[in-house]
Amino acid sequence: MFRFALDELKKWSIRKDRKPLLIRGARQVGKSYLVREFAKQHNLTLFELNFEKSSEIATIFQSQDPKEILRLLAIYFKRPIPLENSILFLDEIQQNPHVLQSFRFFYEDVPQLRLISAGSLLDFALSEAEFSMPVGRIEYFFLGPMQFDEFLLAMEEKQIFDFIKNFSFGNAIPDFIHHKLNNLLCTYLIVGGMPEAIQTYISYGEFTSVERVKSNLLMTYQDDFRKYRRRVPYERLVRLFDTIPKLVGNKFKYAHVDPHELAKNLSQALDLLCMARITYRVYRSASNSPPLRAEINKKFFKLLFLDVGLMVHSSGLNLFEIKQASNLNLVNKGAVAEQFVGQQLLYSLPFYLEPELHYWGREKPTASSEVDYVIAEVGHIVPIEVKSGAGGKLKSLDVFSLEKKHPCAIRFNSELPTTFKLPSGCKVFSLPLYLVGETRRLIRAF
Repeated sequence: MFRFALDELKKWSIRKDRKPLLIRGARQVGKSYLVREFAKQHNLTLFELNFEKSSEIATIFQSQDPKEILRLLAIYFKRPIPLENSILFLDEIQQNPHVLQSFRFFYEDVPQLRLISAGSLLDFALSEAEFSMPVGRIEYFFLGPMQFDEFLLAMEEKQIFDFIKNFSFGNAIPDFIHHKLNNLLCTYLIVGGMPEAIQTYISYGEFTSVERVKSNLLMTYQDDFRKYRRRVPYERLVRLFDTIPKLVGNKFKYAHVDPHELAKNLSQALDLLCMARITYRVYRSASNSPPLRAEINKKFFKLLFLDVGLMVHSSGLNLFEIKQASNLNLVNKGAVAEQFVGQQLLYSLPFYLEPELHYWGREKPTASSEVDYVIAEVGHIVPIEVKSGAGGKLKSLDVFSLEKKHPCAIRFNSELPTTFKLPSGCKVFSLPLYLVGETRRLIRAF
């Protein structure tokens, strides 16, 4: 299956100043597949080591001489490693994070070799590591679940994909295309973006097999929690993991997880789930100017789950209701749509930037306001609402625009594109949910 990340790997591969690459992401989002597929497409010989399967091979990297390391690897693989047309892929590197120290010497002494590593619990491992990362000698690459646009290509909907990529404000969307895209979106909301779930749906064309895959994935994550036992009790992590999908779209309160548990203990557990990239904190930002992270209030945040399909499964939502819904914003009180939009926006940044997302809120005794998401693009902050209501009901968006004096905003719903103005004078570009992947491109065209 095609991933946009393949194009970014190509750019990295042909750069003269490339550095060893570290791919970071949750378990089962397709990190290993990405590297193997890239090597295959570009006729590069792949030399792959998996530290989870063979932890003893980490001793090879104890030397500070990369040529000695390559000599030992040649013995291990029973053939030499050509520097110019090969990829040395170190998978599950979180099992032996100290190996990352050798990247400095590879970068300095054998820059011809394409060196890639990947890890799913790397943040957790690095937080306990007793060494310094090779600063300035390593590049990061963040990978998440497959985006809706990638799902369209996997479903062999190239013409629909091209239609989306060529859409601009003012273009009409014929009813039959709108209807088809909403149907495909409903399917994506159920299947989700995990590569195995998508491949299973393509192979069998029904949801029962997909649900089995998602159930196994969720259990795999829970099994991983046993690795955190020295920090947090397993039962606390499982309780939090089970609750998060039901809290998407709401300001997070620890009492919603367990009113009898100390917030400090639950916060520690949440930190670990965030490090595993199973969930993400969406912090409230004052949103006065970029960067948004500079004005966050860490006391206030919402949560996004790793993937909308996993969220739907974990929440026990009725799949038939999603497929039959005429307004996706109303499914589960809008939480599914907010998860979908947030998930797409979270990974809309360049792959080398750590995924992040924010929202805006103002709390007053008589009138509280909240905008679902805010993003920064081309030096501007753009508020984004995921709503089904008419323009006059976007009160929080109007408050934000009046206070911040922002001239434009985006509203996502299930309807055809329209534009209208709020009482504050803010121009709202209302877009169907399936165009969320084009958000940043369309903002640049404002």
